[in-house]
Amino acid sequence: MSYTIALNFEDGVTRFIGCKAGETVLDAAYRQKVNLPMDCSDGVCGTCKGHCEQGGFDMGDEYLDEALSDEEAAEGQVLTCQMVPSSDCVIQIPVASSLCKTAVGKLEGSVAVVEQLSEDSIELGIDLDDEAALAFLPGQYIHIDVPGSDQHRSYSFSSKPGDRRATFLIRNIPNGVMSGYLTERAQVGDRLALTGPMGSFYLREIKRPVLMLAGGTGLAPFLSMLELLVQKKAEGEANEQPIHLIYGVNKDDHLVKVDALEYFAKELPNFTYSTVVMDEASEHPRKGYVTHHMDGEVLHDGDIDVYLCGPPPMVDAVLKHFDKEGIVPQSFHYEKFTPNQAPKEAL
Repeated sequence: MSYTIALNFEDGVTRFIGCKAGETVLDAAYRQKVNLPMDCSDGVCGTCKGHCEQGGFDMGDEYLDEALSDEEAAEGQVLTCQMVPSSDCVIQIPVASSLCKTAVGKLEGSVAVVEQLSEDSIELGIDLDDEAALAFLPGQYIHIDVPGSDQHRSYSFSSKPGDRRATFLIRNIPNGVMSGYLTERAQVGDRLALTGPMGSFYLREIKRPVLMLAGGTGLAPFLSMLELLVQKKAEGEANEQPIHLIYGVNKDDHLVKVDALEYFAKELPNFTYSTVVMDEASEHPRKGYVTHHMDGEVLHDGDIDVYLCGPPPMVDAVLKHFDKEGIVPQSFHYEKFTPNQAPKEAL
């Protein structure tokens, strides 16, 4: 038996390693040429300390309190030299990937589909040469090199991990480098280079109600998360906590992938969604901003995990709304993005 361990470094790089039954994370990492921080490897110094965000493991009792206190252990801190996983795990490593002699992954694929979903959104599908070479956490993003330029753009996956075809929702920006390529020159079969995955915006273990807030093409990472939940349900790992998504756009015809949301609502009994259009001329039943439609029923008195992805004005508006209303979620994960930059994440 082997477990998949996601190592998230502080520079945003994620590296996946396999860990054999009975093997420590530190040994598994070194076996796969990822030099995690360590001095003693005996649970004495605490140099290899990280934070396990999800997954089961055994720490044994062969380490010193000076290396890991009971309080730290209760908060999910671990010593990778002593940690023996009993399931797949996600671990935060508090150093840059370059210091561990590892780097972000690189892979290639071919353009499979370019579809104009609306004047504002394009869906790009890339058939990967080796889907097994790309593991990611639902919600993470990847850099895609723009053919004919020396630039790249960063996009969140809308597909789930393990799919041979990786898909992305891309905002159609006038005179944009990637938008120009996709609308004017892209052909099925074009070769693309990708670098990633990256980012600390991803779906954690669901322990309480979840509120997802999406703005425009910020819907993409939530599609990935929901795809994975459907897969888990099929595998017998059904989630019983309510999940509600509020999806806001500027105009009526900017609402895309609503058919996918309908599918998720049918497949996931605890999933609901609502759409919001900002345009005052719209006849949509819910108008205004996402913050206008966050009532008490979806906020659960703050006993929620909030995931937010959208343009900076939307992210800032939600943060201000929570502060004004005195709402303090149990956890809050958000990602800002701007048209010509990589996403910027915060926890």
